[in-house]
This record gives sequence, structure tokens and C-alpha cells, in this order.
Amino acid sequence: MPDTTIEALFETMRSYAAEHHVPIMEEHGIEELLELLQQQQPQRLLELGTAIGYSALRIAKALPDASIDTIERDEERHSKALGFIQESGLEGRVQAICADALELDIAKLTPFYDAVFIDAAKGQYERFFKKYESLLSPGGIIYCDNMSMHGMVEQPIKEVPRRKRTMIRNIRAFRETMDGHPGFDCELLPVGDGLLVCRKK
Repeated sequence: MPDTTIEALFETMRSYAAEHHVPIMEEHGIEELLELLQQQQPQRLLELGTAIGYSALRIAKALPDASIDTIERDEERHSKALGFIQESGLEGRVQAICADALELDIAKLTPFYDAVFIDAAKGQYERFFKKYESLLSPGGIIYCDNMSMHGMVEQPIKEVPRRKRTMIRNIRAFRETMDGHPGFDCELLPVGDGLLVCRKK
């Protein structure tokens, strides 16, 4: 698909996401992620949290030699993602799987990925990490979005809405765990909504 055409598709996806309240990456954050991925040049990438396929397609366009597996548990969003992936012409490199990433049998996936991008249920990042780190190649990188959650992670917990406090506590605990993880070198980048970059030692 010509650049002008796929950029028009991305604009359509951004409009759809805004209209239907589908969370997609902030533009500054995804541009930073794409820059990091272009530096890394992973051949195989796993994404947890497809939504409508926006970030997966942005990654596929930025990394023309990469193949991407992406997992989404919401059937309606997965169906919409399949449509956008088909329209993009990148369906040969982007495989969208409809499943709960915490319940999926990982033996059904590629044994090793060069990169994993976690952008699913925010309060479950530690569980995602523990489940999928075994699929990461040595020297591979796990990227985690929404580590700031619109600034709430940095706020006193009493200022966080009650319904979000458990999620915020879980994100804080995950950040602390990764800060001292013996198997990964981690850096929290203040871009987008907070991007945690963890390289496997």
C-alpha cells in the first residue's frame, strides 16, 4: 500500500478510536516506540493488547522485515482489527489472535520473539511479564506502555479515584519490581504515557 494510502488508513483508525473510545497509543509515545524499534530491528514481535490494530500496523509499516503476532481478548475489537489489517495489505506479516493473553497457551506461539510490547490490562502487567518473558530471545526487549497512567502513578494514592487505586498500586509495584530485576536492564522513558524499556541480559 502506498505511503499516502496507509497514512490515510491510520487517520481513519485514529478517528474511529476517538469516536468509539478505544484507547490507542498517544502519538508522541508511538513515535518514540517506533524509533526504539527501528534501532533494535526485531524480526519477530509479540504485542499484548491489539485493540483495533493501530500500533501493530504502525510497527509493521516502520519495520518492513518484521512479523508481528498480536493478541486481543475483546471479540469486537479483534474483528475490527482484522478489517483494518486486511485493508492495510499487511496481513501477511501481522497475525491477530483473539484470546485472553493471561489464559492463552503460549506453546501455540513462536518459541522466541525479539521484542514484546505490553499494552493490555494495566493492572496485570506483572502477570503478563512473568508469563511471556520466557518467549523473549536473549538480548530481546520488552516494552511496556502506560507506566504513568496520565500522571496518576506519580500522585499520592488518596488523590487517585478509588476505582483506579488497585490498578495504580499494581503499576507502581511492577515498576519497583523491574527497577531491581536481576534478569533485565530497565529504563523508564518520560514519553507518551510513560514507556518502560526492559532489555533481557
